[in-house]
Amino acid sequence: MAIIKGDFIDNLPKVYGLYTGGFVVFILLMAILEQAGLGADTIGILFVAFTVVIYATIGWLSRTMQVDAYYVAGRQVPAVFNGMATAADWMSGASFVAMAGGIYFGGHGYIAFVVGWTGGYVLVASLMAPYLRKFGCYTVPDFIGTRYGGNLARFLAVCVLTLASFTYVTAQINATGTIASRALQIPFEVGVWFGLLGILLCSMLGGMRAVTWTQVAQYIVLIIAYVVPVIWMSNKQGFGIIPQLVYGEAVMRLGELETLHGVGIKPTEAFAGLKALTVPHYEAGTSFAAKWKFVTLVFCMMAGTASLPHILMRYFTTPSVKAARQSVAWSLLFIFLLYFTAPALATFTKLQVLDPNLATGIIGKAIAEVNALEWIQKWSNVGFVAISDSNGDGLLQINEFFMRGDIVVLATPEIAGLPYVISGLVAAGGMAAAMSTADGLLLAIANALSHDLYYKIIDPKADTKHRLIVARVLLIVIGAAAAFVASMKLTTILGAVAWAFDFAMSGLFFPLVLGVWWKRANRQGAIAGMFFGLLAGTWYLYMVKWGGMEPWLYIDHLRFGVIGCVVSLVAMVGVSLATAEPDEETQKMVDEVRIPKGKSVLASTH
Repeated sequence: MAIIKGDFIDNLPKVYGLYTGGFVVFILLMAILEQAGLGADTIGILFVAFTVVIYATIGWLSRTMQVDAYYVAGRQVPAVFNGMATAADWMSGASFVAMAGGIYFGGHGYIAFVVGWTGGYVLVASLMAPYLRKFGCYTVPDFIGTRYGGNLARFLAVCVLTLASFTYVTAQINATGTIASRALQIPFEVGVWFGLLGILLCSMLGGMRAVTWTQVAQYIVLIIAYVVPVIWMSNKQGFGIIPQLVYGEAVMRLGELETLHGVGIKPTEAFAGLKALTVPHYEAGTSFAAKWKFVTLVFCMMAGTASLPHILMRYFTTPSVKAARQSVAWSLLFIFLLYFTAPALATFTKLQVLDPNLATGIIGKAIAEVNALEWIQKWSNVGFVAISDSNGDGLLQINEFFMRGDIVVLATPEIAGLPYVISGLVAAGGMAAAMSTADGLLLAIANALSHDLYYKIIDPKADTKHRLIVARVLLIVIGAAAAFVASMKLTTILGAVAWAFDFAMSGLFFPLVLGVWWKRANRQGAIAGMFFGLLAGTWYLYMVKWGGMEPWLYIDHLRFGVIGCVVSLVAMVGVSLATAEPDEETQKMVDEVRIPKGKSVLASTH
């Protein structure tokens, strides 16, 4: 590569500049081939296959047998690129595939996800990232085990991490299965295994180093794929080319159409996993219950963000504490670009379906005419769209059209009548989003089990080779288990993600925060906080979801982390005050960690 001279890290802007240019050329090539008559299904397959091969190639080139490189990418990832990798890690299948669908069907209340997930990075920046980086650990349980001491605290942290991350990774594999089933026209149950294969190719050989450079490439794909269709639709509907600033007018138009079509009428027939429009897109709930549910969901998403191990791990890879703080700011910027666009996408897509003045509007048209549409047929074939003429009038009413919320973004280009190359692009972007997060999650679980359970507890004398073999075997086993669970469709993508955040905050939020900010917090308190917090949250989830219990104070199964983290805080503070304070050495270590500069506290312990 004559163009790239010198150190790889120094050449990152040039490398990814060439990569972005190459991807744009590929999109243009697909557009030309579409005009020349290449089939839509072939374009979808080429988009998904091309991007997955690129990610797998990066994963192969980044393979390593060095512990530091495998666990924390050698701690040499610059702040800007770590911000992009973190954003890709964060832009999960939930953010890319499911969030706009939640806003589409659930209206204003689902903005709580956007507010909570973005606001969570304020907590990460102010309470966590710089200080965990200063500590110098490899994993989140590594911090818990070293800060509080003892194998039991470390083991409980591994348990919480595994439960939260496993729940989250099933949602990502669910997203890859959804995309693969449509793009490749294969059953969903087969699509999840296809998605898993791509995920493992990215992360198995190179660990965090491979995942980091793959995630930067994936962010570039997913942000292009998310923004292009929204700009196209906004311009096509006459709202201009900056949809994020003008969709307020579209929301007003949507309000008129929803009133006209009777949104709010409950569907007369239900299909498994599919929804009809029953909630106004534009109305914010004014009752105490609506406001309280909004606030508690925001709190769960914020505290969950600051507790998720795969996100906190990303800040262990920066060269310095200062770079960790800077990379949080870059992460927020790159995340903002997508989150600022999601409500606009949901709004313009819903307009495409509801507005009779647009050629794509289907409500009010003859059902036979709607069933003849190609996008209705293809999504119906894989079980994600259904139509029922429940009143027998032959015309499609709004409560007779059912769609799985997870496909709104993926189906948008087809609904809007955009060139199929845009559908292929969106499928590639959704796959990038789900794969990038799944890589980070699987790595978080495998690294915690191999480093904190196997190396720190079971076999402290294990050499580098055995530690990395264990990590790779665990990646395969955990990934296969997650694909199996995802294929069972136990909940929606967004629901599974909310549960993961609730599990993480129930067990880890206060042990992490108080571990940095309260010197009096001790081992017994941390153990009590993790154990009782996770137990209370899990019990509440079971009772509300399956046990027939009515939610307390409107705290439903998406918000059980409120119960878990309150119990965790009470248990941790109560037990810490009732038992002996940590030794002087530990308290000095905490004081040192709070100074967000200088060398790592654990620089020589790994």
